[in-house]
Amino acid sequence: MENQLAKSTEERTFQYQDTLPSLPVPSLEESLKKYLESVKPFANEEEYRKTEEIVKNFQNGIGEKLHQKLLERAKGKRNWLEEWWLNVAYLDVRIPSQLNVNFGGPASHNEHYWPPQEGTHLERGSINLWHNLNYWQLLLKEKLPVHKVGNTPLDMNQFRMLFSTCKVPGITRDSIMNYFSTESEGCSPSHLTVLCRGRVFVFDVMHEGCLITPPELLRQLTYIHKKCHNEPDGPGIAALTSEERTRWAKAREYLVSLVPENLTMLEKIQSSILVYSMNDGSPHVTPEDYSQITAMILTGDPTVLWGDKSYNLISFSNGLFGCHADHAPYDAMVLVNINHYVEEKIIENEGKWKGSDKVRDIPLPEELVFTVDEKVLDDIKQAKAQFFKQASDLEVVAYAFTAFGKKLTKKSNLHPDTFVQLALQLAYYRLHGRPGCCYETAMTRFFYHGRTETMRSCTVEAFRWCQSMQDPHTQLLERRQKMLLAFAKHNKMMKDCSTGKGFDRHLLGLLLIAKEAALPVPELYTDPLFSKSGGGGNFVLSTSLIGYSRVQGVVVPMVHNGYGFFYHIRDDRFVVSCTAWKSCAETGAEKLVRQVFHAFHDMMKLMNTAQL
Repeated sequence: MENQLAKSTEERTFQYQDTLPSLPVPSLEESLKKYLESVKPFANEEEYRKTEEIVKNFQNGIGEKLHQKLLERAKGKRNWLEEWWLNVAYLDVRIPSQLNVNFGGPASHNEHYWPPQEGTHLERGSINLWHNLNYWQLLLKEKLPVHKVGNTPLDMNQFRMLFSTCKVPGITRDSIMNYFSTESEGCSPSHLTVLCRGRVFVFDVMHEGCLITPPELLRQLTYIHKKCHNEPDGPGIAALTSEERTRWAKAREYLVSLVPENLTMLEKIQSSILVYSMNDGSPHVTPEDYSQITAMILTGDPTVLWGDKSYNLISFSNGLFGCHADHAPYDAMVLVNINHYVEEKIIENEGKWKGSDKVRDIPLPEELVFTVDEKVLDDIKQAKAQFFKQASDLEVVAYAFTAFGKKLTKKSNLHPDTFVQLALQLAYYRLHGRPGCCYETAMTRFFYHGRTETMRSCTVEAFRWCQSMQDPHTQLLERRQKMLLAFAKHNKMMKDCSTGKGFDRHLLGLLLIAKEAALPVPELYTDPLFSKSGGGGNFVLSTSLIGYSRVQGVVVPMVHNGYGFFYHIRDDRFVVSCTAWKSCAETGAEKLVRQVFHAFHDMMKLMNTAQL
């Protein structure tokens, strides 16, 4: 008894992993009913009848058989989707992931203690890094608080993937290497990678058993910065990670075949805690406009980003920061969490280091000099050309709407996230004259290794409301009632999706069962309405709420004629980051964001002026 009391009663980060419920398989009937409802806004009567018939045949025929096989699979796995999702959504994808799949975003330090200022990036970088490394130590010691909804713990597995994790390219499928261990499990790598002007350095962040301090980190960063600015640039091996996946896999195989040391160096980068990226750019930023820095994080110099790394911390030469991450091992909320932690610490310490300035005699950083030949240099050149060609086609805007924010929407009893989603539906409808099939991320972390479900925001209710807003004959009261119906529908669907009652992942599971059994693809998936409503990753609006802190982020659109639309919500503002491809004549990120801001005002007016 005494021994038990002596043990710490503090919760450990991963302590509930073994007791989390398995991911459920929803009922086939419910999923198909929800699917049918989701295609309605995109169909005329005849198309809808045809799809209804296809769904009925599927439910009574092959669908039921596939569903039984899926239930069998789920009996033997705590998460029937996990491995499939990883492969289908990330590891099998062959297009360049650095620009098409990864996500990133700027830090908001410029809004308080760190306004843009040339010559501050090394000192600020050392403080920023130190806070990041403290978070790393919290994870090592399992002292990061368990995320909960009420008293219900959420899955924390994705946090294992934040540090010392890297995707490795394969000819047909990539793989994820995770070198992280908690202290109770064993040894975890304790070195960082620093990329600067095409060169690669590593150094250990532990010295004599403890974390090196900001002044010591500053010494290491200064050494690297000086060396790179006084000597010729390196070959920029990192740019290869921005290449199409199979081409990168082949280039990597060739690089490794030159000398065994090349593999050793690649493994050092893969296993490092994170990549610290020194970008020579000085992006413009204001608290209302983050467009330029956001664009630079997605489309900046590929020789100083390791696109396959789970965490690149980017420093710009005017003292601004951002981060860029491979999406395969985890979802954005992990990066949001560490960024929020670092932000809070910087505010708490007024952007300064308040400890000792003493610098111990620590070993200088080691440069990783790859053996390269003409072929490798040519591969790098090709990778850069491919990357810059696609990057130049991307329009990125990131603006703050400052007239009001969460406070006012909640005062009107409107869920702030639903408020943004419905404004986006109205904006898209006004711009394009049709409903926009929309993917909003719903999290499924109530379940073991749960990640996300698709929440389809373009509901029948939302569409009817958008139509009423554009119909001059509709009374204010009717518009308001329709809007409130759309709110209620959205909120219910989000709850369903988070509690394992979504349908998109279920339909994907049934399709993959058919493929694994070498069965023909069921008609449900070849029906034009399937892709027209967003199925198969064809959503024209790819969206996500990044949360209620100052942390920002962005992704590229899912389809060529679509938009990437990420946003965060604060008490007094909505901050929106939007992307679109310039080569698509009908889309425009700037135009969409302006329409969304216009819709915010219209919705609030509706709440204030409609006389009940």
